[in-house]
Amino acid sequence: MSIKKYFLLGFALTSFLRMNAQGVNFSQDIASIIYTHCTSCHRQGEIAPFALTNYNEIKSWGPMIKYVTAIKFMPPWKADPTFQTYLRENVLSDEQIQKIANWVDNGMPQGDPSLAPPLPVFPEGSQIREPDLVLSYAESYTQKGINQDVYRYFAIPTGLTEDKDLIGLEIRPGNKSILHHALAWEDITGAAAAADAADPEYGYDGNENDIFDQLNDQLPGYVPGQRPVLYSHGMAQKLRAGSYIKLQVHYAPTPVAQQDSSSINLFFAESPVNRYVKSHVMVPLPGVLTNGPFYIPANQVREFHGVYTFTEKVSLLNISPHMHYLGKSWRVYAIKPGGDTVNLVKVNDWDFNWQGNYTFKKPIVLPVGTKVHAYAKYDNTVNNPYNPNNPPRAVSWGERTQDEMYYLPFSWVSYRDGDEDLNFDDVTTSLENESLHTIQNELYPIYPVPANQEAVIGYTLNQGAPVQLNVLNITGNIVESIYQSGFHQPGFHTHKLDVSSYTPGMYIVLLQVGNKTHAQKLVVTR
Repeated sequence: MSIKKYFLLGFALTSFLRMNAQGVNFSQDIASIIYTHCTSCHRQGEIAPFALTNYNEIKSWGPMIKYVTAIKFMPPWKADPTFQTYLRENVLSDEQIQKIANWVDNGMPQGDPSLAPPLPVFPEGSQIREPDLVLSYAESYTQKGINQDVYRYFAIPTGLTEDKDLIGLEIRPGNKSILHHALAWEDITGAAAAADAADPEYGYDGNENDIFDQLNDQLPGYVPGQRPVLYSHGMAQKLRAGSYIKLQVHYAPTPVAQQDSSSINLFFAESPVNRYVKSHVMVPLPGVLTNGPFYIPANQVREFHGVYTFTEKVSLLNISPHMHYLGKSWRVYAIKPGGDTVNLVKVNDWDFNWQGNYTFKKPIVLPVGTKVHAYAKYDNTVNNPYNPNNPPRAVSWGERTQDEMYYLPFSWVSYRDGDEDLNFDDVTTSLENESLHTIQNELYPIYPVPANQEAVIGYTLNQGAPVQLNVLNITGNIVESIYQSGFHQPGFHTHKLDVSSYTPGMYIVLLQVGNKTHAQKLVVTR
């Protein structure tokens, strides 16, 4: 082909791409993306801080949507999709991300409103559907303004007069700014209710060792990024008459007293149940860790390896890795007695604010004697911008966020012929991650990664406030002071940082708003 033909072909392709970018509009290209991946949470009464339910609302947040989707911060999905696949993976394709960027760059045109898809019909008060039974706190609980984590137990009577087959449980936080996560169990002994009654305040305090006595038959809980599950194909958990829901709630630190009154949605089976779901939680007890004890010295990176052996043939349903701020990664797989390896979940870049219950598209059949190997890595050095201790200190097991956890729940049913051919109904909900909703002032991941000449720093403020923005090296010294107590208006902000003179390596960007500091990594290369 001649040079002239190459030139003409290139010109035609460039013109086509330019026209295609300019032709992107909300009604035909963007609405379906936002409604499918965002609006489930970004609507009235749900956990998001702003709504994305129509053109005007979405346009007002257009630059932010472009930014957080370009760096793949939203919609969040932490599990490595090349390692294993799950129901309702809430991810955008590269094509969808580019469409959003083109739309914003070209002025966010609406297009013909009559061509826009209708807003999906969402249930009120639930991410799933109308619940069969709603349980609520008997009274509000007050989280004292002492800037400390609190783990509080509540005994909530079900009021059931007959046994029920539970196919789903959805915890609805009353105060989303302080309720970080919650665990749930059925209690038919009355012990939780007695402990509650003995405490002068609503609920009662447990201790961090209580969790080791409750490793089996856990009910669905609530964690940031949780996707509620409805069991199908004749599977359920038993909830007995006269039982209580024992709820352990982690309330995050707060400088001022705040109240919470949460509720629980219960969903019961409408058709006969033929199998009951079992569950277990891997924690760092003797006999689990191969390289214990669970102890992370200051200024060290450690990876722990745990093993669990199935004593029956099972059909594995889901898995939910959990750790705290020192956490860096999870890698979990199963090895069958014959030596075959089955990938279960891999999280390459752990984030405490983004967690989830990963439900497999099909049950994973594992024969008796299969061993689950779970590797969890922790970074207790100054290189970890999320390290809650400065300087780093030795950390061991504990439920406070300043401590650490190795906590891996998974659920299964006893195997039956034909489980290999089951395809679960896609009944998990599309639920966005909660970190954006619970942290009003937010510093977003720096991009590109790595940066060469320029890096973009993005952040949001829930109200106008003085802002300090600094770049530090790994020894904690300020390399560049970008803002020093300058007043910034509420909303979304970006700053383009020239890093062409920076020495290659890792830096920390710190955003300080009031008495809160937010950190992100900046990696510079040449």
